[in-house]
Amino acid sequence: MDRVPAANGLSFRVGFTGHGGHLSIEPLPPVERPNRLRDLPDFVLPPAFPEETPETIKEYVKEKYLLPRLDEDVFSPQNAGRQWEFDWFDRAEIQPEPSIPRSVIVPSWEIPFRRKKSESESQRWEPQSVEVDISELAIGAQDSGALPRIVGPAKDFVRGSINNRPFRPGGLDNADSLGKIHPDGACNGEWAHELLHGGPTQILPPGFKDGLDLGDLKTHPLRWTIYENTSVEKSTPDARLNELSVQFDDLFKKAWEDDAMKPEEDGNVPEVETQMELPNESVQTETEKEFLAVDDAFKKEPSILDEILTAESAKSTLRSMGDTNIGRQQHKEGWAVTGSTEEIVERFHELVPDMALNFPFELDPFQKEAIFYLERGKSVFVAAHTSAGKTVVAEYAFALASKHCTRAVYTAPIKTISNQKYRDFCGKFDVGLLTGDVSLRPEASCLIMTTEILRSMLYRGADIIRDIEWVIFDEVHYVNDVERGVVWEEVIIMLPRHINFVLLSATVPNTIEFADWIGRTKEKEIQVTGTTKRPVPLEHCLFYSGELYKICENEKILPQGLKAAKDVYKMKNSSTFNGTGSYSGSSVANERAKRRESSSHAKQNKHPASQNTGNVSGSNWGTQINTSNKWGSRRSEAAIWLSLINNLSKKSLLPVVIFCFSKNRCDKSADNLTGTDLTTSSEKSEIRVFCDKAFSRLKGSDRNLPQVVRVQGLLRRGIGVHHAGLLPIVKEVVEMLFCRGVVKILFSTETFAMGVNAPARTAVFDSLRKFDGKEFRQLLPGEYTQMAGRAGRRGLDKIGTVVVLCRDEIPEEKDLKHVLVGSATRLESQFRLTYIMILHLLRVEELKVEDMLKRSFAEFHAQKKLPEQQQLLMRKLAQPTKNIDCIKGEPAIEEYYDKYSEAERYSNMIIEAVMLSPAVAQQFLTPGRVVIVKSQLVQDHLLGAIVKSPSSNYKQYLVLVLTPESPLTLENPSDSKDKKGADFQVLVPKSKRGLEDEYCSAVTSRKGSGAVNIKLPHRGFSAGVSYEVREVGNNEFLSICSKKIKIDQIRLLEDASAGAFSSTVQQLLSLRSDGNKYPPALDPVKDLKLKDLEVVEDYYKWTSLLQKMSESKCHGCVKLEENIKLARELKRHREEVNALKFQMSDEALQQMPDFQGRIDVLKEIGCIDADLVVQLKGRVACEMNSGEELICTECLFENQLNDLEPEEAVAIMSAFVFQQKNTSEPSLTPRLAQAKKRLFDTSIRLGELQANFKLQVDPQEYARENLKFGLVEVVYEWAKGTPFADICELTDVPEGMIVRTIMRLDETCREFRNAAAIMGNSALHKKMETASNAIKRDIVFAASLYITGV
Repeated sequence: MDRVPAANGLSFRVGFTGHGGHLSIEPLPPVERPNRLRDLPDFVLPPAFPEETPETIKEYVKEKYLLPRLDEDVFSPQNAGRQWEFDWFDRAEIQPEPSIPRSVIVPSWEIPFRRKKSESESQRWEPQSVEVDISELAIGAQDSGALPRIVGPAKDFVRGSINNRPFRPGGLDNADSLGKIHPDGACNGEWAHELLHGGPTQILPPGFKDGLDLGDLKTHPLRWTIYENTSVEKSTPDARLNELSVQFDDLFKKAWEDDAMKPEEDGNVPEVETQMELPNESVQTETEKEFLAVDDAFKKEPSILDEILTAESAKSTLRSMGDTNIGRQQHKEGWAVTGSTEEIVERFHELVPDMALNFPFELDPFQKEAIFYLERGKSVFVAAHTSAGKTVVAEYAFALASKHCTRAVYTAPIKTISNQKYRDFCGKFDVGLLTGDVSLRPEASCLIMTTEILRSMLYRGADIIRDIEWVIFDEVHYVNDVERGVVWEEVIIMLPRHINFVLLSATVPNTIEFADWIGRTKEKEIQVTGTTKRPVPLEHCLFYSGELYKICENEKILPQGLKAAKDVYKMKNSSTFNGTGSYSGSSVANERAKRRESSSHAKQNKHPASQNTGNVSGSNWGTQINTSNKWGSRRSEAAIWLSLINNLSKKSLLPVVIFCFSKNRCDKSADNLTGTDLTTSSEKSEIRVFCDKAFSRLKGSDRNLPQVVRVQGLLRRGIGVHHAGLLPIVKEVVEMLFCRGVVKILFSTETFAMGVNAPARTAVFDSLRKFDGKEFRQLLPGEYTQMAGRAGRRGLDKIGTVVVLCRDEIPEEKDLKHVLVGSATRLESQFRLTYIMILHLLRVEELKVEDMLKRSFAEFHAQKKLPEQQQLLMRKLAQPTKNIDCIKGEPAIEEYYDKYSEAERYSNMIIEAVMLSPAVAQQFLTPGRVVIVKSQLVQDHLLGAIVKSPSSNYKQYLVLVLTPESPLTLENPSDSKDKKGADFQVLVPKSKRGLEDEYCSAVTSRKGSGAVNIKLPHRGFSAGVSYEVREVGNNEFLSICSKKIKIDQIRLLEDASAGAFSSTVQQLLSLRSDGNKYPPALDPVKDLKLKDLEVVEDYYKWTSLLQKMSESKCHGCVKLEENIKLARELKRHREEVNALKFQMSDEALQQMPDFQGRIDVLKEIGCIDADLVVQLKGRVACEMNSGEELICTECLFENQLNDLEPEEAVAIMSAFVFQQKNTSEPSLTPRLAQAKKRLFDTSIRLGELQANFKLQVDPQEYARENLKFGLVEVVYEWAKGTPFADICELTDVPEGMIVRTIMRLDETCREFRNAAAIMGNSALHKKMETASNAIKRDIVFAASLYITGV
């Protein structure tokens, strides 16, 4: 409190009155007295505060106003609630930054069986302490963020904050995005060469602004005495690997050795003075740059060192195991390690003497192996069937976390599993629960949460991540889920390096592959263990016509049981045919089944609540006979169920879980058993008492809901129903009573097999077909195995029974074999990019989206091949390149070859469209037509003329072509008459040459016989040019020229006249006398009359290329063929190198185009700027987890909720979280209808924007998938206070779906409230708080029975 300044004087007198000495105060007149202290008695104490002096005033002002301190009125403990929850350091004006010590003392931990035994048993083991350099700890701190980041406020300890930086994921240590960027001068070695060649003193390090002032130093001398060290040993593989990295010392050494001289052989090394000259060439050649580029790619992926790391890890394994036999038996495939089970099982108690948790039963071999590796701090992958005991491994991880004073996280795909595990672990461990709507004891050491919550914690950098030692992934095979499978991959990639994995999965074929991906991603070994043996063996039966037929046992099909069932089927159908005159064979049943499928699909589109009903499952496998009489159909259905239940009851096969693949089918099947009562009086009493306790937490109107009353009636008779349409509290009551054994029959959908650990004696399949949201299909083997695994209770049953119900037909043996004993579904990547993922990664510079893409399961195989591709690229770059020797000066063969290759791409289509056309051949390919023919020997095109069209004797054209065997003479024919060639004897004598030429200029008038008297191919030499007459097919014509020449067919083919050949050759040569190699081709439009525009364009390009090739100096060169082959090799080599570089780059990632499109969308709407910096809009989008982030963000920034009341706002927001596609049309108020249209138009605009950026998005489909307005009216009435029973009458949506939507809506309100705080919209923040309070009431938010107990 403030000081009270002392008074200048006192205006009263103190004295004693009476005999008792009472103290009295007498007022004094305000007169000035010389000394006031005389009036005070001697026993009065000095004043409470000393007298003010200039020094004390200065001290007070300094302390009050100059020194940094907190405002006591605002930041007092009373105003902050609890003092220890207040972040004093964060509020201080000056952030305390203590200096980090150079070294610290840390304890070293040893596994129990390697610890030295103490002299006395009671003495406790204490770890040895070692001094560690702080830089070594900083490397690990970069992963956990312990040193670089200050711990945030306590309120963000568990959930994190959007302002926090995510922790560095494990396995990204060597990524480019995390590496330091060195300046150019530090990397290219220029400073080293400058120093060696007499440059100035190096006082300014590359990249620094200022350097050291070393004073006046002398310049380095220009003469060096350098020797090469010949004592260097031969490099080892490790040394060769180290050579791949370029360091400053390496550059200095390389520059030194470039000028070194080898010593003389006699051992005397004379001093040699060499003059240092500045190099004229660049420091790095192109080849060296290529190697450095490969080196950069090599640094991206450390996988090339796997083999070396494996050897070292194997050595450490042997040391830590203490026994070489166990390590020798391990089999490693990449990062997944298997084997050595027998040794661990035999010596388990010796290897693990002090277990963190003791079990009251003997552990299975795979459990012992997993526990052994957990004790060693290894990550494990356990693959086993349902109820095999995988939870034991999870419990032991919890126990280790408690023992090590760390934390463990258990993640599950379904909220029901989380609640159930919380109840199971509550009595054993310090457990907390974190889901979307529940947060119980988040400070506990063992946390159970959904996978989405863990992903949010990782992205938001929750400080609790520092303390986590184990993350347990239950039901890992859920990674195959199309919608949510990406969450598992994101979490695995984002987890920091110090966290170990415990992965629990059903048996899948590619367990090793998936474990190898995780290990390679996180750079840690994954120990794979498990068992394919079921704890309770299964037998599979068919139920047909009131009897059970065993068809499979011990994973083997029994043909005799199937044959017996088919014999009964045939007998029944034959009697039906004889008695009624109609045959109900398989073909008729198939037709009926198809009609039922189509009708069911139509009904399902209209009424989704009844989708995939069992009686319209569209299958001939156990579907109900469709009749027009509903009452008769219901009686027939009830008779089948009664027959099955009586059969199972007689054989003591109860309790039973009956899997129906429709909510409506479950309800109808249970209602058909009206007269069935399977409980005793004591069980009825137990059920009644349990239900009364469970439903007592509901208010009066909610206890009388139709669903609650109906389910209680079924439960009293031992019949239960379990599906997503039930209220959460009703589902929990059914689950708990079934686990107690008082519910004998449970009709359930397949979610029961995934979400509840409640085995039964028998499992029944109503059908072997299901509707998966798109189509009716047969069950997958993995789905059947998951549900069939609920049959057989460990410790109670020796064998479990699985029954397939058959109504119309007996399934084929091959179909049964595929479903019953087929291979389970492989784990496949469902990784996809989302906007919120991109924004979270862009928010932190150290993390790149490309790193996330490269480490996804989808890119695993491509990334695994990178080391091989890197080595292959290095070998290709090291290959010596051949030089092209050109006899005509500068080589131009590469340019010529590019034209030739491009022309080849057009040739096939042109030949097919033009040359092979009968109309073109008949009209233009006639004798005398000048054509261009493809050469058979060299990559050149030959000019020729058609001599004869195809006939009965010759199926192809006879063409005279000019061949390039001899150098071409492009002068006029008269200039070459004086020249004699090798074939001069075939020419006309010189004395008669003029007359012969004149004679042959005209075509002979005599009629020929049509015979060909020359031997094909006919070669000759005339006018200095070689020619040849050959057969040519249509596909060998490259071009049809517009020119024609005169052809004397009789003299050429029958007489073989040399003068005729000479005349023809001269005519062809005259066509090129104008400088063009080829005459112009026929016009595709005017001459050939082509109609296809694309063909016309290609034809023009093709003829243009041919003309350019003819003008090249390479055309007709004697070395053309040799150089073409060399150019082809060089281009192929260059393409292979470029292809390898592309495959190793980020551009080769499968989802890279999608990523670029999404980046453009985020830029367009303003979430990020041109430099990829996340803006305010992007920070708001990061808060949107429950709805589509773009639509939610645009809704906020367009202020679409501002003019709505809280009840109306929360009603419109229900469109973000409601999932059912088709519902009855809600009745909306005008304001709600307007808000609905406004939001739908926004989603259409966003869909069109994404489509414009080449994303595979249909705007209408995008809007329908992300906005479903079916519960707007229901939520509006609920927020206004309408009872739950009344709002259920407003829609055909099941009660359970309504509750689930409203519960998720509360989470959406919280997200919108946080977004409003970021935006600074206080009105919206308050509105969201009001809306959240309005919907949180009654049965919708009734506490879970698993959490509170009954």
